[in-house]
Amino acid sequence: MAIASNVRQHMENSSWIRRMFELGIALKRERGEENVFDLSLGNPVVEPPSEFFDALRSLADTPAPGAHRYMPNAGYPETRQAVADTLAGESGLPYEAQHVLMTCGAAAALNIAIRSLCDPGDEVVILAPYFAEYLFYAYNHGATPIVVGCDENFTPDLDELERKLTSHSKVVILNSPNNPSGVIYPQSFIADLAALLRRKSVEHGTAIYLVSDEPYRRIIYDGLTYPFPQLEYERTITATSHAKDLALPGDRIGYLAVHPGCEEAGELMDAFVFCNRVLGFVNAPAIMQHLVRGLQRVTVDVSDYQAKRDYLCDVLTSAGYNVRKPEGAFYLFPQSPVEDEMLLIQALQEEGVLVVPGRGFGMPGYFRISYCVHQSVLEGAAPGFRAAINKLGAV
Repeated sequence: MAIASNVRQHMENSSWIRRMFELGIALKRERGEENVFDLSLGNPVVEPPSEFFDALRSLADTPAPGAHRYMPNAGYPETRQAVADTLAGESGLPYEAQHVLMTCGAAAALNIAIRSLCDPGDEVVILAPYFAEYLFYAYNHGATPIVVGCDENFTPDLDELERKLTSHSKVVILNSPNNPSGVIYPQSFIADLAALLRRKSVEHGTAIYLVSDEPYRRIIYDGLTYPFPQLEYERTITATSHAKDLALPGDRIGYLAVHPGCEEAGELMDAFVFCNRVLGFVNAPAIMQHLVRGLQRVTVDVSDYQAKRDYLCDVLTSAGYNVRKPEGAFYLFPQSPVEDEMLLIQALQEEGVLVVPGRGFGMPGYFRISYCVHQSVLEGAAPGFRAAINKLGAV
């Protein structure tokens, strides 16, 4: 056997998101691109804001000496300070450069955090519905993923979480706005979660860290504001990227930030810097660090996503689907009109519409739609949603 058995097993259980995306490529070759409406991947078609290109041109026209060399593994001090200043301004907490590590996107940030915190056999608690890669990130470092369910509004079940927190629980991953549901967990829920984590840490004589995965923090609708979990829990570690708020998914730039009031902040940062290096990331891309330094308060046009959300919600509800309108991110997570969502997935494929089954997010019976696509794709998919539900006799 050429590859490790655990890798083979994980490949077989690999991300449904990527499976559907790759199926979309094949269907476009077979049927023609104009006849396939791929709503599977959270890969924004919107271009980065104009400020990004201004900064890129400026850097190219007047390159700083040494701009492509190694820097400290944690990143350029001035970039880390720019991140810290923005975090401090948004949260009211006294972040400084020493609390920030620049990373190769949120995926690297999460892997660095888990590797730094978990010994083999420690537990990483994952709240459903969840981004499927969280499971593999835990497995990467010998940790055990523990899944906790949610209610009909996609709010995590704190009673179940309390039962599942043990002396081996080291990390709880919180993702808000949530992928796939678009739900923003309210401050009241986060306060209850923080109280539970403190209580269980004392009970087990351990430290439980809340890793807050925040790539959609600025993609929020209807005038809502982001409830910072850092305000409720001092052992919060922020993991995020600029893949969504600046539409830079392929450029792999993000950061980790430790709560400035965390008692172990210095030790954690030392571990993050070490793991950033030995996991092979070494440092975040130099050019991207130069560029995002001045873009910390810039975001793509969120109103475009909100309009697409509203359009698609109207299409689905009028067709007979049960869908909760999301508060953020750019996904819908409707309930399947039939118990086995794979039957719906197949019916939609026959109509040229690609979505992701809910089982890929720990929620069978649901399906995810990504609407960070061109409006024409959403309009092209609309008849397929109606035809599929009618074909299944679900209305």
